[in-house]
Amino acid sequence: MKQKLQNLRKNINQVITGKDDTITLLLTALLANGHVLLEDLPGCGKTTLAKALAKSISGNFCRVQFTPDLLPADITGISIYNTKTCEFEFKQGPVFTNILLADEINRATPRTQSALLECMEERQVTADGTTYKLGNPFFVIATQNPIETAGTFPLPEAQMDRFAMQLSLGYPDKEAELALLTARNEAEPLYALEPVLTVEEFVSLKEAAASTYIHPCIIEYIADIADKSRRFEDASHGISPRGSLSLMNCSKAYAFLHNKTFVTPEDIQTLAIPVLAHRLMTANGYMGRSQAVAMLSSILDTVPTPTEDWRNI
Repeated sequence: MKQKLQNLRKNINQVITGKDDTITLLLTALLANGHVLLEDLPGCGKTTLAKALAKSISGNFCRVQFTPDLLPADITGISIYNTKTCEFEFKQGPVFTNILLADEINRATPRTQSALLECMEERQVTADGTTYKLGNPFFVIATQNPIETAGTFPLPEAQMDRFAMQLSLGYPDKEAELALLTARNEAEPLYALEPVLTVEEFVSLKEAAASTYIHPCIIEYIADIADKSRRFEDASHGISPRGSLSLMNCSKAYAFLHNKTFVTPEDIQTLAIPVLAHRLMTANGYMGRSQAVAMLSSILDTVPTPTEDWRNI
């Protein structure tokens, strides 16, 4: 089954070239039952990446363009009165899918953004007193433009904390861009992309990843990092327990993705910045990315790395 994960990465690489590390982290978040915030410049392939992922796992895909006039019911769904049955019937919104692309999420008002809170955390929608379960997997890829602020609303703290990772594709290097241009000179690779997994197979892989062994000393290492962040002088809000859980779950998925049967301290150190940096705050709001990265790097330098035998023996 793990070979299928490697095939999944290769399949997405046919469309998104030169971004192996970002694709690996995206799949890690998906395996860990998390969500991803992509903060990137326009035209870097965010939508293409989401579509390629959905096609590769035979999943359903929906894209929602977030705008200031978007309403919560436009996302979750709405009850409509049926004159024939004289009853209200719930019409499902675009969240009832496997891969949801929330494009330019920071253009919607906080009221509309909050419609995703229950969906992202509990994988369900509650409407008119009735709870509707979402698909499995249910994966939100939200995008926002880092250089455009007019007509945007900052994401609430509760929303940011629900993203397992914040990632960026960025511009490709010259070789990757040349490969991209060459591949698209004759045809669009996305249209020819074939599934390499079924949704059911991916769910089985997700369950297997969750059972990856993590030693108690590694769990304590995560707790030490979170505790240090809460006492860091430049941060008014450190890592939440949800952030610690996300780091633990992502580390198990990351180890599984790399054909390992247990988590190592290096896995924690690799994932600390993409999983934790977007959760850090100062008294004036969220830290800048560079400040958050510097703070986490300092924490990782000062928190002792486990030296016990953390293998599953």
